[in-house]
Amino acid sequence: MRSTVAVAAGLIATGLVAAPGASANECNDAFCTPGIKGGVELGAPCSDTGFFVFGTTSWGRLVFCGSPRRYQPRYFRSPPMAGIKVLMSNCTGYEDNVAQAPDGLFLTCSFVDNRAVWVRGDA
Repeated sequence: MRSTVAVAAGLIATGLVAAPGASANECNDAFCTPGIKGGVELGAPCSDTGFFVFGTTSWGRLVFCGSPRRYQPRYFRSPPMAGIKVLMSNCTGYEDNVAQAPDGLFLTCSFVDNRAVWVRGDA
C-alpha cells in the first residue's frame, strides 16, 4: 500500500498524472513549468526579461530576470509562482503572484479595469 501511494505521489509531482481535482494539462506551480534555468546566482546579470525569465539557485530558491527602473537586468527573488497561465485571463486568488504563459512570456497578476488578470510581467 505504501509503495502504491509513493508511486502515485511521484507521478503527480512529475506531472505524469494529474492530482485529484486537477486536469492533466493544468500547471499551478513552478514544479511543472518548463524552461526554468537551474544554477542561477541571485543578483547575477541576465539577458531576457520577457520570456523564460525564471531560474532556481543552487539552494532551490525561485528567481526571475528583471530590470528595475531600466537598469541592467539581473536575477531577483521571485514572488510566489502560479505555473502556466494565459495572458489576460482571470487571476483572482493569485494577486501578487507571477506565472509563465505557454509561450514562455513572463506574467504577473494585476488589476485592469477593476479585474484581476494576467498581464506582461516585463511591461
